[in-house]
Amino acid sequence: MNELILDDRTAVQETSQGLSLARGLAALRAEMDAPIAAFFASCVHCGLCAQACPFYLETGNPKYTPIHKLEPLRQIWESEFTLWGRVKSWLGLTQLVTDELLAKWEELLYDSCTMCGRCSLVCPVGNDIAYMIRKTREGMVQAGHAPDGLIAAASRAIRTGSPMGLQWKTLEVQVRHVEASSGLKVPIDQEGVEYMVLLSSMEVINFPEYLEAITRIFAHAGISWTLSTQCFEATNAGVQIGSSDIARALVERVVAAAEKLKVSKVISPECGHAYTAIRWEGPNLIGRPYPFKVFHIIEVLDELRATGRLRLEGKETDRLSLHDPCNLARKSGVIQQQRRLVDLVTEQFVDLKEHGRYQWCCGAGGGVSSNERAEELRLKAFKRKKAQIEEVAPARMVTMCATCRTQLEEGIETYNLNIPVVGLTELIAEHLVD
Repeated sequence: MNELILDDRTAVQETSQGLSLARGLAALRAEMDAPIAAFFASCVHCGLCAQACPFYLETGNPKYTPIHKLEPLRQIWESEFTLWGRVKSWLGLTQLVTDELLAKWEELLYDSCTMCGRCSLVCPVGNDIAYMIRKTREGMVQAGHAPDGLIAAASRAIRTGSPMGLQWKTLEVQVRHVEASSGLKVPIDQEGVEYMVLLSSMEVINFPEYLEAITRIFAHAGISWTLSTQCFEATNAGVQIGSSDIARALVERVVAAAEKLKVSKVISPECGHAYTAIRWEGPNLIGRPYPFKVFHIIEVLDELRATGRLRLEGKETDRLSLHDPCNLARKSGVIQQQRRLVDLVTEQFVDLKEHGRYQWCCGAGGGVSSNERAEELRLKAFKRKKAQIEEVAPARMVTMCATCRTQLEEGIETYNLNIPVVGLTELIAEHLVD
């Protein structure tokens, strides 16, 4: 009987509110797995997740409480997957999830959440709120509710392979600059080498020094590597917007390029979410294991350090501190690698008070930085990171994610801190023994 009720409800919604809402509700139902059901059932409404969220803390607005952002998914869970909810539905006491509700919640799910996972980390009953946000975005996309910036980025990624619309000819110009500056050859489409290197569009446009840094480091260490003209982009706009279909297509492009070049390893660049997308989500998205291994560039550099293939000289004398990207440290456990590398090149390093797994998000990940509408809000959220930085008063900040670096630079400029930000890979390259 309940299935017939749901079918009738869907038919009414399709007629009155359009097919997109029906697809969105179907997607939300499809995402209702055992972990989500357990998470909703075990939530004790303690509010600790709010104390872990920079969007809530820096605005003081209760609507930014992480668990509150999941209300559309919670309503579907209660009304369709619990006995009490079904009774309420049968009595006509349940309010349906409408297109208006989804439109209202779009801002909460996309503007005020980076899926950084700090709320999940502190939840006393182990609810993975970031996981549920990711699942809810699947339904939002299907219902036609996503920010214009993310829609445009995802569309460009499908058409060109890059969320910023970059094509190989743009990167090729940068390659020529690197070769002219370094005197080294940037390998392209080389089969059978050890590593295929991925880049992010943000690095290509904003931080071209990254490509020169890895070119110099790999030549120094004797690493065999290549770029692929078939797929050079690591950024996965599908994960950001919440579309598994788009995410899957973008992962398949990476896999196809790596298989064509017969590499044994793929390097994700200084981009946190790109790393988790290709390393952790990727095999599940495409439904098969990779014939290669995936590493973040920092993991590769630390391995070179450990095997004595990084020969460095000189140390930075000014006071440096480090921002850990959420996807790299909290979600992937890459924490000590960057600190071992920093120790090689600095005399004065000081950690932020909360760092590693417990560091505060910069406020730009999860597609928020691609969402122009969220600019004012993400800079408010940055105030939590600003307070951390002011507490230790470094001369420079170091990080290893292009999105974090851009947000740090913009936030530092907005709040007049006058603290330069540098990428860890290029910092290492500056100390290579010639």
